[in-house]
Amino acid sequence: MSDTSIHPGGTYDLAGRPVARIGYGAMALERFASDPAAGERLLRRAVDLGIDHIDTADFYGDSVSNDLLRRALRPEDDVLVVTKVGALKNPGGPIPLRPGQKPDELRRAVEDNLRSLGRDRLDVVNLRRLDVGPGITAEGDQVVDLDDQLAELVSLRDAGLIGAIGLSAVDIDTLRRALPVGIACVQNAYGVVARRFEPMLQLCTENEIAWVPFFPLGSGFPGIPKATEQPEVIAAAERLGATPAQVGLAWLLGHAPNTLLIAGTSSAEHLAENVAVGDITLDETTVAELDAIWDARFSGAGEPTPQWTD
Repeated sequence: MSDTSIHPGGTYDLAGRPVARIGYGAMALERFASDPAAGERLLRRAVDLGIDHIDTADFYGDSVSNDLLRRALRPEDDVLVVTKVGALKNPGGPIPLRPGQKPDELRRAVEDNLRSLGRDRLDVVNLRRLDVGPGITAEGDQVVDLDDQLAELVSLRDAGLIGAIGLSAVDIDTLRRALPVGIACVQNAYGVVARRFEPMLQLCTENEIAWVPFFPLGSGFPGIPKATEQPEVIAAAERLGATPAQVGLAWLLGHAPNTLLIAGTSSAEHLAENVAVGDITLDETTVAELDAIWDARFSGAGEPTPQWTD
C-alpha cells in the first residue's frame, strides 16, 4: 500500500519503478532565467513535498529548465527525470518550437539533454511525434516513419544512454505500432475539458503504461478551453473548499489509476496546492457532473489551436 504522506497521490510504476502520482512539469522553470536561485529553491521544495518525478526538455526556455534541474537535484533525491525529443528550439520564430523528427535530430536532442542535465543516462525519453495537437505539426521532410524513429531510440537505449522510451502527441495507431519496443508512458493533451484520447487512455491502462497528460487543466494559452472556468468545476471547488485547479487535477487522479500528474508552476504556493490534490476525494455525484462536461460542451468542437503569440 502506498504511503501518500511520502508519495503524493500514491504511486504508479514508471519505467519499472514506483513514483508519486503527483509530479512536476518543468516548463514553468524558464521563468527563472534571471533568478536561478529562486528556481532552485522551488525545486528543492518540490523534493521536500515528496515529488520524485519531473518532466522536462532541453528545449524548455533555451535549456534553462534542465540547467536548474542539474543545479538543484542531488543523487540522494532519487528523482526520476523524463525528457523529450522530437522538437527543437526556435529562437526568434513565431512559436518557441520547431519540429526535429529525423533520427539524427532525435539523437542530437538526447545528447543535448544529457549535457544540459549533467547526466550520463536519461531515465525516460519521450518521442514527441506530432501526430496530433495542440501544437506544432510535422511537414515535408519532418514527416518521418515511426519505425525509423523507434530504431534510433532503441539503439540509444541499448547503448545505455536511455533507460526507457515514451511517446507524446501520438494517435492510438502509433501507440499500437510502438508497443512491441516497450513503452513506459504516453503524454497527450487530456483533461476534463479535453477527453478525445479516452480510447488511448484505456489502451494504456490495459497495458500498464503510465498516462501523463499535458495541459491537464486545458491550457494557459488563449484559444484552448480551461477546466478552471467550467461552472461544474467551480461549484465543486466551492463545495470542497478547494480551488478549481485542484478539482480538475483530482478528477484526473480519480479517473484512471495509471495517471501521473505533471502540473507545472513557478509558485511555491501553487506547488503545495498541487501536492495537496492527493488528499482530495471526489464523491460520485461530483465525478458524474465533471464527466459530463466533455460531452455537453466540447466533444464536437474539433481540436483547439493555441494562440502562441498572444
